[in-house]
Amino acid sequence: MAKRTAVKNKPVDGVNPRQPCPCGSGKRYKACHGAAGGAADVIVSRPFEGLAAEAELIALREFVPSATAKLPVKDAAREIVLATVLPMAAAGLVRADGTAFVGLQVQVRSGDLSRDLARAVRWALTAETGDALAVVGPDTGEEPGRLQDLLDPEATLSPELHPDFAWWLPPETEAGGDVALSLERANAAILPTERLDAPGVRAAYWVDAGDKAHLRWVRPEPEEALLAALARLSVRGELDLGEGSRYAGSFRAHGLLVPVWDLDRELHSSEWAPGAGALGERLDEALAGLDAEPLSEAERRSRDGLRGRQITLR
Repeated sequence: MAKRTAVKNKPVDGVNPRQPCPCGSGKRYKACHGAAGGAADVIVSRPFEGLAAEAELIALREFVPSATAKLPVKDAAREIVLATVLPMAAAGLVRADGTAFVGLQVQVRSGDLSRDLARAVRWALTAETGDALAVVGPDTGEEPGRLQDLLDPEATLSPELHPDFAWWLPPETEAGGDVALSLERANAAILPTERLDAPGVRAAYWVDAGDKAHLRWVRPEPEEALLAALARLSVRGELDLGEGSRYAGSFRAHGLLVPVWDLDRELHSSEWAPGAGALGERLDEALAGLDAEPLSEAERRSRDGLRGRQITLR
């Protein structure tokens, strides 16, 4: 069994199959985390199921560029900060001021994101200042094994979004070497993103993609029920956030459906919050009425059309 170690200040911008695996096992990557049938052989399609923070975790993992959030770890001796992405896409690090981070957008992962993140959290709880974990090691059978074992299941996340990645470093600290290069590249790739703040609205993010803006909203409902509710609103002409918005389609992410709307980018992100709140209320009402009132023929046709409108993030 490969030894699970922290890799201190190891610069990894990508993984060559012939290079040593970043997990620190001493094996080549292709014989360790890159091996067929290895760490990525068991796929968990809904890794964060059972957590109230599921939708936010998916958003931070998939499309939010720069954000941090305090992770509600039960009985933790140290505060753990969840981050979208860390320098060199590391799985964890302890900053020079002692702040401990774990990353969601990592360079190497297994088929179970929840288990990977739990291993990174366990590492961060005892790691020393200045340590960095390039990737989590192979499964060692340690308990607790998954994020659901470590977190309060009812706790939600309140992410703080950042305009850049300056938070990688302690205040008034200048980056150098590989970290400076990684920081420059990361900052250049950021699309302006804001989290919508409205009653009943969670995991909904406005993003300025250049020619237009979008709303990406991770919804917690089962896919078929959500599609039916969206179809019902579409037939009623109520599937929008107001003037200047249009339903674009949806994509699947870690077991949940993420509807997307095109938005007029001339409006500030905060101006879409009331419309999102009203849309959320309409969706909740439509979802609640599905059992009492089956879909009409027009609504079924609309649902089939919505099911076919899958989009790809770019």
